[in-house]
Amino acid sequence: MKFVIDDKIPFIKGVLEPFAEVVYLPGGKISAADVSDADALVVRTRTCCNEALLKGSSVRFVATATIGFDHIDTKYCEDNGVFWTNAAGCNAQSVAQYVASALCLLRKRGVLDFEGKTIGVVGVGNVGRRVRMVAEALGMKVLLNDPPRELAEGKGEFVSLDEICEKADVITFHTPLSLSGEFKTFYLADVSFYDRLKKCPVVINAARGEVLDSLATLAAIKDGKISAAVIDCWENEPDINKDLLMNAAVATPHVAGYSADGKANATSMSVRALSRFFGLGIDDFKVADIPLPENVRLDLGRMDDKVAEAVLATYDIGLDDANLRADAGLFERLRGDYPLRREFDSFVVSERNLALERLGFHVSENC
Repeated sequence: MKFVIDDKIPFIKGVLEPFAEVVYLPGGKISAADVSDADALVVRTRTCCNEALLKGSSVRFVATATIGFDHIDTKYCEDNGVFWTNAAGCNAQSVAQYVASALCLLRKRGVLDFEGKTIGVVGVGNVGRRVRMVAEALGMKVLLNDPPRELAEGKGEFVSLDEICEKADVITFHTPLSLSGEFKTFYLADVSFYDRLKKCPVVINAARGEVLDSLATLAAIKDGKISAAVIDCWENEPDINKDLLMNAAVATPHVAGYSADGKANATSMSVRALSRFFGLGIDDFKVADIPLPENVRLDLGRMDDKVAEAVLATYDIGLDDANLRADAGLFERLRGDYPLRREFDSFVVSERNLALERLGFHVSENC
């Protein structure tokens, strides 16, 4: 057998070599010639798995080590006997950490306070549920919008997007990308959306680039309809809108889900799915020994704003923002060479703090 794997997927080298010939290639450059005699592909979002890539190949299995799968032509795969799978929920906590870090950075800049504020979470799947937990831990009121879930489960806690536009101080998007149909999310944040806003909110996009209309978002910033834009996912990546980059409050190169924990989860899920499909016998595979950062013990006594500073100590989103602003042409390199980031539960704080404990921080045994 032959497996072709994106060379930026971490923790996977050496795992599959006992079972097949394994070829590692840059995800954006995997070609039809590369996969013509392959049995399986393990990719990320930069590999478009469609007829142009797969037709005439021996590929029977495609795994994407990502939550999103709009880069996979699922109909073509299903019509042509190619099994596909994604890593649903793999980096949900990583994205929630990203949102927390963005909110805490804006708080330190004086743009946003949490007390008495309302956040609207648009898209309440694996990621949206974690974002809800983070927002509640920070003391915010949460509004939930998810029309597909509302249709399937009933009204419950869900509210309309119009209600979020009316009441939310922060609106954060965590939907899949759907180009058409009843639950279309393409350009969900368009001119009409920004015209309906009542409170000049912070808008966060850590979903898919095309969920936000770039030109409409840029106009909303310049016209004062939103107080700040936090953008991780962009239209036309990696050739992003430079004017929007310069006007966003926080701009990062599609790395919200890039914690080492999230990447390890994605690799584990992809390997397990591949093992089940081909009968490799490693159905319980799990990445072990994920590296830790240098300082995992945080002294809250040295912090003025304990919550914000502790969150930013785990992930300083400002560094990712500064690196992208310094040279937007390095968008793909910044993603491919992303430094180690661990999630909240890898860190220990020196004293009890309810908000931090709810976020997942551990408390020192000496407390």
